[in-house]
This record gives sequence, structure tokens and C-alpha cells, in this order.
Amino acid sequence: MTSIHKKSIVIDGLVISNFTRDVFEDMKAGGITAANCTCCVWENFEQTALNVAKWKKLFHDHADIITQVHTVADIQKAKSDGKVGIILGWQNSSGYGDHLEAVRLFADLGIRIVQVAYNTANSVACGCYETKDGGLTDFGRELIAEMNAVGVLVDLSHVGWKSTQDVVSWSKKPVAITHCAPAGLKNHPRNKTDEQLKLVADAGGFIGVTMFPAFLARGPESGVEDYVEAIEYVINLIGEEQVGVGTDSTQGHDAEFFRWITHDKGYGRKLVGFGDVLELRDFERLGKFPNLTAAMEKRGWAARRIERVLGQNWISLLKQVWPA
Repeated sequence: MTSIHKKSIVIDGLVISNFTRDVFEDMKAGGITAANCTCCVWENFEQTALNVAKWKKLFHDHADIITQVHTVADIQKAKSDGKVGIILGWQNSSGYGDHLEAVRLFADLGIRIVQVAYNTANSVACGCYETKDGGLTDFGRELIAEMNAVGVLVDLSHVGWKSTQDVVSWSKKPVAITHCAPAGLKNHPRNKTDEQLKLVADAGGFIGVTMFPAFLARGPESGVEDYVEAIEYVINLIGEEQVGVGTDSTQGHDAEFFRWITHDKGYGRKLVGFGDVLELRDFERLGKFPNLTAAMEKRGWAARRIERVLGQNWISLLKQVWPA
């Protein structure tokens, strides 16, 4: 582990691993300061509430290694305490149901990052695999306004283009694409075009770059150096102060999980396939996070750029959106 990695605040903008003690220990071994950990994908209000309850038990049972994050100060404390900060986040607003008051309820429980739609349409907006993107609904506008008021970061990673445009124009606070790759390097429905990346960035928003091999230029042959290339592509497009890491790590999951996550609502039509290679070479697990920093250094990045991309840019964004 390099000296830059050791001293840096390291934030992963999206982790959807099978969260166990082994994964938490690996996150700590990788020097992760905090991570946005998914606890809603297709679930409804009740199912999501139970997922949050399970997380509360995890915080209790593994308090020696993980700590819940509510504020930026909590991230900084996690760094000083040598623990892994867990930001509870959703990849779908389905957890709210049709209840605007649930935004504040879940925010009080620690839900601080929420994606408005996951791949397909809901009552708020449309996902990127919807045949026709109708954009942000009227209820969606109310929901975004409430998320802004409460201090919940809006995520647009799996969201369709028209819906993305609507959210960016409607939101009073910066939004994020927490985990994506540039379509300029690989044409894929989940990747974002230069126009989409610039739209979010020009509005003060943030781009987290994913390491998922299927979305990178060389597909299953991709290694950590290809991941750095994708990050650098986005930096060259929008600047180094609005770019970070969002690995989309699925560490520890089995085939049933991938069947569930790649089908509409978990059981409907198949939306996407990832192939047989799900892990990035030299970054097969979160404990190998230091390899990313080493690859950045090998590419000749200045220490300041590395520190920004690893976590300082995330901190700057969250200070603008979250309550103090």
C-alpha cells in the first residue's frame, strides 16, 4: 500500500457486495474509508425497511470494524478511527413507495444516496433500459424537491437520458452518477455519452467511474490499468475535481443474485447480461483497492489528483448536499 493510499480518504461510490464480516474485513484491508452500500434495488417500502433493519444489526454486530455514516464528519471520524464508514444507499426510489414523508424517515435512518430509477420505469422516472423514456413524473418532481430539502444525494447511474435531463434541470442541488463508464470508450446501454457526462458536470454534479469489466473498453480482458484509463477519459472531459470512484463491486454474490439483479423487478424480462468475467484483473476484490492507487501513480498522476479522485472530490460534493 503506497503512502498516498494510506493517508488518503478513500470513498467508493457504489458497493453492492454480499455484506458479511469477510467483506467488511476486506474493505478495511483495502484502506476504504467509506462506501455507498446498496440496500434497495427492486424492493418495495416494507422489504426495504427490513433491509435497513438488517443493516442496523450489522452495525451492532461488527461495531469494531464498521460504522454508519450520516454526515461528512462521520467519514472523517471513520478515517481517524481506522474503521470502514458505511453510507446506506439505494439504487431505486421504490423503497419510498408513493410516500413523500418516507424521504425524511429513511434519511433519519441513514439513507443518504438514492437513485431515482433502476434500469426500468417506476412512479418517479425511467431507467436506461426502458424502450420509451417519459422523463421525470410530477410525483418525481415532488420527490426530488423533498430529497433536496432533506439532504439526500440524487443518483442517476441507471437512469434514462430524458429522465436525467429532467432531474438535472429540476434539482436545486448537485446530482451524481455514482457508477458508470464512458460510452466514448465502450458503447453500452449502461455507459454515459460525453453529452450526458457534461450535462451533469456543468450543473455542478459528480461522476463516479465503475470498474465493471463489461462496461470497459477491453471487456473481459480489462485490468486495473483499463479502469484508470476510463477515469482519465472522464477527467479529460469534465476536469479532475468532479470525478471519483464507484466500483460497483459485487464481491461474494452467487449466480442467483445476478439473475435477480439483471431482470426487471428481479423476475421479469432479462435486461442485461454481464458475461462470465465479473471481476477486474488486479482488482478482483475490495482488498485490492491499493492496486488502483498504484496504477494511478504508474500512469504519472500527481498526488493531488490521486487524492481528489480517491475521496476528496466525494467529500466536496457531499458537503454541498448533505446536512452538516
